[in-house]
Amino acid sequence: MSSSVLTPLPDSGHVSAPDPVRLANARLVLPDRVITGGLTIEGEHITEIAESGAVPPGAIDLGGDTVIPGLVELHTDNLERHMQPRPGVRFPNLPAILAHDGELASAGITTVFDALRVGSDKSDDASYRTYAREVATELVAARAAGALRIRHLIHQRAEGCSDTLIEELSAFGPDDRIGLISLMDHTPGQRQFRDISKLKEYHVGKYGMSDAAFVEMVAKRLEQRKHIGDKHDAFTVETARRCGAVLASHDDTTASDVAASVGHGVRLAEFPTTLEAAQACRDAGIAIIMGAPNVLRGGSHSGNVAAAELAAANLLDILSSDYVPSALLRAAFQLADIWQDLPRAIATVTANTADSVALTDRGRIAEGALADLVQVTQLRGTPVVRAVWKGGQRVG
Repeated sequence: MSSSVLTPLPDSGHVSAPDPVRLANARLVLPDRVITGGLTIEGEHITEIAESGAVPPGAIDLGGDTVIPGLVELHTDNLERHMQPRPGVRFPNLPAILAHDGELASAGITTVFDALRVGSDKSDDASYRTYAREVATELVAARAAGALRIRHLIHQRAEGCSDTLIEELSAFGPDDRIGLISLMDHTPGQRQFRDISKLKEYHVGKYGMSDAAFVEMVAKRLEQRKHIGDKHDAFTVETARRCGAVLASHDDTTASDVAASVGHGVRLAEFPTTLEAAQACRDAGIAIIMGAPNVLRGGSHSGNVAAAELAAANLLDILSSDYVPSALLRAAFQLADIWQDLPRAIATVTANTADSVALTDRGRIAEGALADLVQVTQLRGTPVVRAVWKGGQRVG
């Protein structure tokens, strides 16, 4: 696939501050160490970092709070939750986007790859086939209008077990700024749902599916995988190349799954389900993403390998909030306790994440970097966001 670099999109409507902004008396988490000091922001970028406890005249005194880079989120279902807050309830796209945007800003996330599923079943509501295209169009328009607090790109979750994947993917092109495409394979009996009872528990619990409907769904997905799975994988890989997007795998379980990922040109592995798969990813140079909720819960809700186990084995590079935006910051601080290394832990939600999708202008507190920053304090051992800046502007 293409290794083209994603050029950061200018945020229309952004007006740079006319005067420098100075933050002082902070615990700054730099890429390799933590210092007490302050920094200067001019326009959208950090222009100076000073190691000092002093508060110069005109500077904002952060009172010793911790300052980290703005969080970078690659995989979140949160937008879909706002669009469908309850089963059968469909919210208008733009209000859902704005609510999602505000929630992420409040969680310290300053760059997000909004996950949109592409690929539906013929039996689905026909409107679902156009949903990803419609939501992406709304996102682009809201971004161009300066209506969003944080930076939004698109993450396409390409469902191989689908009748309409090729049709839906074909509606997108390079101008849509798709930064990430995941090869999704939810065929029953493998990957995330090797244990089919877990798959049944998920569908019955979330959708109220009957036993007969579940059996019918399993049979259909097995048939789809057999007849169109390989063709859909190939088309997804080609779409990533055509759009200049990074390609990710999802729920790799065995070394053979990882070998297939390598053949596709995958650079990121979302949620490998076993220690074996994670080690194979490391050996292949594929970055490993795990869910922040997995860290906080102490394990996977699907019964797969625990993120903390991978962290202890040095097999975890990036965290994703998955389905709980506020989990991202808290999980990073929990990793800091496991590793006894705060900069390394913060990198899993900032620098490592940004670098994995070629956004090297953010994700670190460094001179010349975008001034995407989060002020964090502690409340009974829990990190709390006190302020968020995107490109030097306060957005939360």
